[in-house]
Amino acid sequence: MKLSVVLTTPEVQAHVPVALLSGSFTERLEKAVQLGYAGVELMVLRPTDLDGADIAEQVSDCGLEISAIASGAIAMLDRLTLLGCDPATCAGAEQRLYQLIDFAAATRAPLVTIGGFRGRLANAAWTDARGARAHLVSILQRAAVRAATLGVRLALEPLNRYESDIVNNAEEGLALLEEVGHKSLGLLLDTFHMNIEEAQYDTAIRSAARAGRLFHIHLGDSNRLAPGQGHLDFPTILASLRAVDYRGYLSAELLAHPNGDAAAISTAQHMRGLLQRET
Repeated sequence: MKLSVVLTTPEVQAHVPVALLSGSFTERLEKAVQLGYAGVELMVLRPTDLDGADIAEQVSDCGLEISAIASGAIAMLDRLTLLGCDPATCAGAEQRLYQLIDFAAATRAPLVTIGGFRGRLANAAWTDARGARAHLVSILQRAAVRAATLGVRLALEPLNRYESDIVNNAEEGLALLEEVGHKSLGLLLDTFHMNIEEAQYDTAIRSAARAGRLFHIHLGDSNRLAPGQGHLDFPTILASLRAVDYRGYLSAELLAHPNGDAAAISTAQHMRGLLQRET
């Protein structure tokens, strides 16, 4: 397992609460290296404003990998979600998802994350939840096909009940994946959300891994601060991931408190110590 940290890309000018590190894009990449991160998860707002090859080169020149392309800023800043309040918004969000997939391919990133970007059933432009869910499934089916043709995967993130009314835990996520029916769509499990919604971490991790759908992990303690600043048992979580032979990234997507640099430093120190202890 390797550590990754969430950064915004250069076109994102507004503050995103769960993106870490400060300074220019180059300075943030350099800080990630200095802190011992192996990868960066790039939170992108407008992919067409970026040169994917140039971004990939900057990351690679620093000795880093791109662990994922994240969609969270699109929902937070542009208020675009796949389950939008009107058909035009939904269509715009779907096109933005395709742009993220294309950007991931251009940067050689392995996957695109879908968390809050999916939206809420209650806010969707359909009169009933069943219609809204069916619409989301159809979008994900089309997106998964596009992603597969470009060698990219999609990772749907179960979110806690206070942030989403569709897919709150791993079991619900796997059920939706079955509806979509495409192997390029998997799950992103976030320790913060799991703490609220999962009866047991181990069960959720094993069920996703057994289905071949455990694509990515987000790190955040029980209070969404850096690991070690809440009550989560990260040694046990790491043991569960090792038990299913998870070899992907553990990506710090958490509150930038007291600031983005401090949160990234604390995460790296705590998690690196735990990972070294188990090697």
